[in-house]
Amino acid sequence: MKDVEYEVSNHAHNRIGTYPTFAEAATVALGAAASNGRAVTLDVLVWSKAGARRLGGDDAVAQYLEDPDASVFERYEIKVNYVGRVR
Repeated sequence: MKDVEYEVSNHAHNRIGTYPTFAEAATVALGAAASNGRAVTLDVLVWSKAGARRLGGDDAVAQYLEDPDASVFERYEIKVNYVGRVR
């Protein structure tokens, strides 16, 4: 989606990658969190009012306009809790 990106970073805030869709970023984030047991962040980056509108309509535009210089529009923390085998 134009003017919207999804960035995945590890527990030390090192960027793993930037992706064009939430689904791609979420897949990478889940894999990274499962592989090391530490939280991973998935940041939604919105670069314009038009990007906010495409992401979430009028409500997202209002949120964007509250602070258009915010570095992250939304942040998700992904953590996998491995519980082992279940019988």
